[in-house]
Amino acid sequence: MSFGGGDGYGGERGDAEPGRRGTRTRLPEGEGGSRPPVVRPGKSLVTIVGVIVLLIAALAFATRSGGDGDGGGGGDGKGGKAQPTAPTGVQPVPSGFARTEQGAQSAAANYAVALSGDGMYDDDKRESIVTAVYAPEVAAERKADLDRVYTNAAFLKRIGLTKDGTPPKGMTFVSRTNPVGTKVEEYSNHTAKVSVWYSSLFGLAGEDSKNPVSEAWYTNTFQLQWVKGDWKVTDFDQKDGPVPVGRDQRASSAEEMAEAIEGFGGFTYAR
Repeated sequence: MSFGGGDGYGGERGDAEPGRRGTRTRLPEGEGGSRPPVVRPGKSLVTIVGVIVLLIAALAFATRSGGDGDGGGGGDGKGGKAQPTAPTGVQPVPSGFARTEQGAQSAAANYAVALSGDGMYDDDKRESIVTAVYAPEVAAERKADLDRVYTNAAFLKRIGLTKDGTPPKGMTFVSRTNPVGTKVEEYSNHTAKVSVWYSSLFGLAGEDSKNPVSEAWYTNTFQLQWVKGDWKVTDFDQKDGPVPVGRDQRASSAEEMAEAIEGFGGFTYAR
């Protein structure tokens, strides 16, 4: 769930959550568009089963949201080189969050962005993200689980990417998370449980895209631990929604979507 990322995450794509404490902002599909899950710590069998379940859910969403290029695809529409859509910013994955409830919320929001971005489809970036986001004792296992997900040739083909995780010529792969709010479920000086509610954009932008960029809503609940001066993820759960009622706005054309994706960089920090 894009845990998925890009050059703007130093640190989804998995699937996402809410909160109402003060929020300042410090941000980090078969033939239809699906997004992979962010694997959470657990026993090997449980983890594998969880990944399969999330992939099935993602593919179901992909099929449901699939359509023709004019329904939301984007790209240069001229077969030109695809442009990067990763969040812009100096620091890939923000770090050094305060040892407070607000600091824990900021960390969770940033990590939701990093774990759901297109950077998760790149081997080197994925390793950097996992190292920056997860607690040391679970990072190695998480990396192995995520490597299996994001290098699965069949899955990559279903969401329209090549076997090395890149989009076809003339297409721009979009996997971007937009946190809406955070909520502290539990908090102590050493651990925290924080939910992040967010919307997600996922798909291939391009005139001939069979998996046009579509929107979905998720809530991720992160288990955080204070490790060597920063909050790190030890586990997390994901669920669908809450999903707002859609308005009767006209879907943008492939050209309009392409211009938006290439012209607006995402945020590297939230809250």
